Amino acid sequence: MATTEKRDYYEVLGIARTAAVDDIKKAYRRLAVKYHPDKNPGDADAEEKFKEAAEAYGVLSDDEKRARYDRFGHQAVGGGGFDPSQFADFGDILGDLFGFGDFFGTGRKRTTRAARGNDLRYDLTLEFEEAVFGKDVTIDVPRVATCSVCHGSGAKAGTQPVTCTGCAGRGQVRYSQGFFAVARTCPQCGGAGKVIKDPCASCDGAGRVREEKTISVKIPAGVDDGSRLRVAGEGEAGFNGGPSGDLYVFLAVREHATFTRRDYDIHSEQTISFTQAALGADLQTATIEGTEPLRVPPGTQPNQIFRLRNKGVQFLQGPGRGDHYVHVSVRIPTTLDEAHRDLLARYAELEGETPMQDKGVFGKVKDFFTAP
Repeated sequence: MATTEKRDYYEVLGIARTAAVDDIKKAYRRLAVKYHPDKNPGDADAEEKFKEAAEAYGVLSDDEKRARYDRFGHQAVGGGGFDPSQFADFGDILGDLFGFGDFFGTGRKRTTRAARGNDLRYDLTLEFEEAVFGKDVTIDVPRVATCSVCHGSGAKAGTQPVTCTGCAGRGQVRYSQGFFAVARTCPQCGGAGKVIKDPCASCDGAGRVREEKTISVKIPAGVDDGSRLRVAGEGEAGFNGGPSGDLYVFLAVREHATFTRRDYDIHSEQTISFTQAALGADLQTATIEGTEPLRVPPGTQPNQIFRLRNKGVQFLQGPGRGDHYVHVSVRIPTTLDEAHRDLLARYAELEGETPMQDKGVFGKVKDFFTAP
């Protein structure tokens, strides 16, 4: 780019002087994609713009350099132009964009180190009582396991992987790209640094095989819908001798026909007669552990709630348990015989009320013919 005077770094990136670090990085990524030499082969102007954007980013992304630049200009930060060695995070910024495993030698490298296996998820549905009281269950989990024949090496018994000749065991190959050097994953070994000449017949050289394992899982008392249990080491096998991942069991709990659960408390409904509500009664009510006595005092009102302490669900963490709440509804009779009607009419008179009179068939006929 033919010019003797440097452009303002903020102008180069197209950002305001108050731009945040994230905005600076986004602006640089946009220009890097646009002017990268891989996308503009042989274009000297694009290469210069790429260098200019990289230089601007190298200053403005550093708080100390940016402060000096804002105060004193280009001379305060050296003004020496593009220097690939000063950008420690170029690999993070550009590596994902262009597939470089090591950009300017600073990006993340693929190694042959042991790596942890993937975690697995298993969805398990429980009955209401199983969640309340706990249960030991066995589940069949499909997963990837270490090959038992080659013990994860991928090589045929009696042989070992050999160092890759394409990268000398580094897992990467370097070549020059314009004004900088680029490292790419070795196509011969896929970045492993070693190759298997005689693969294991059981796993075809992968070192891992698919299997279905039966695993015992202890469901503790008190779990609820949406709970998650971790079974350590029962996930997929690791890479290169690394540890296995974990198995996470996600629980769903079916609804109960009688009980409703709210955290560690249980709620149920109990219907009583209006005479039991008025006079009181000693009853039996159902709980998760069988029937329990329930005393209904005289004058109990509809929708009144009674608490049975410590008759709910056991706490998952620590001792103790929730309560059981009984919601009372009062049953009103829909039909009455003569004796019941007389008793209720007498009660209404004592209360100073005038009950509706049943006129009978002849009374209803008379009203029909005398109606205006």
